[in-house]
Amino acid sequence: MQYRTLGRTGVQVSSLALGAMNFGRVGNTSQEEVTALVDAALEAGVNLIDTADAYSGGESEELVGKAIAGRRDDVVLATKAGLPMGEGRNHRGASRRWLVTELDNSLRRLGVDHVDLYQIHRWDPGTGDEETLAALTDLRRAGKIRCFGTSTFPAYRIVQAQWVSREHRLGRYATEQPSYSILQRGIESHVLPVAEEYGLGVLAWSPLASGWLSGAVREGRAVTTSRSTLMPQRFDLTLPANRARLEVVERLAAIADGAGLTLIQLALGFVTAHPAVTSALIGPRTPDHLRSQLAAADTVLTADVLDAIDAVVAPGVDLAAHEKNDTPPSLLDPALRRR
Repeated sequence: MQYRTLGRTGVQVSSLALGAMNFGRVGNTSQEEVTALVDAALEAGVNLIDTADAYSGGESEELVGKAIAGRRDDVVLATKAGLPMGEGRNHRGASRRWLVTELDNSLRRLGVDHVDLYQIHRWDPGTGDEETLAALTDLRRAGKIRCFGTSTFPAYRIVQAQWVSREHRLGRYATEQPSYSILQRGIESHVLPVAEEYGLGVLAWSPLASGWLSGAVREGRAVTTSRSTLMPQRFDLTLPANRARLEVVERLAAIADGAGLTLIQLALGFVTAHPAVTSALIGPRTPDHLRSQLAAADTVLTADVLDAIDAVVAPGVDLAAHEKNDTPPSLLDPALRRR
């Protein structure tokens, strides 16, 4: 396992991190199964576990908390807040009111007295940066969080928040968690350069592109990724866009074969090769998933392999930009584009 420093925090984290979105009812995983996955990951050298309050309505945090009981100091523990937690109008977002309340809920579910990294799950256009950063700064001073970061923020919002921190002498975001894979390279043109400029740690989610780069979607085979049930349109191979994506996957599989790698090793090795990326978040649902992903822990792609990937998917290009959850609100809501 390789280790990198998480931004400017001084904390050393593994280049592969364990994402817990599949823990609980979303992935249909029990406590016994989650504990076995956590055990195997820690044994392999993974030391960062990332979850969120919204994953299975808090169940993921509960499962993670029980799985790490008795070895809290061995884990760099990260969670998130901001997505809706129930129907309450104020049970979401990045206001001080909600973050203070929800962090206590997360700590209770996790069974810990602090988290190492607390992340704003999505940019909240209804809350000012100063409000959010002041709340996070106070939570850090209270010892409930060690540092804080963002997830899926547009580059200009990352920059704006850094300026607000400086202007008001508040703590600053230390990390960003964007979607990044061979099939979704758009952040190379904006988010990753900004992260490097401000010294942010980068935790890349969906490095296997929701299963497209796991080997579960191949020509002439039935689609086997569980995501095809949750998001059937993304894997409908009768759609022209998905047919084009499948053609790209087949070309990437050929590159992997030529390099003596699995497609998973190629995909994870690509993400961790970028100098701005600290860790790639893997999200196994089964022990077999975990083993196949941990096989990429020491994968280092050569320049010729990276050049071959560039020839298939050009740098800075997203093959499915609408799937990344980072579209500015003004493009989604007509009312924000009209007087």
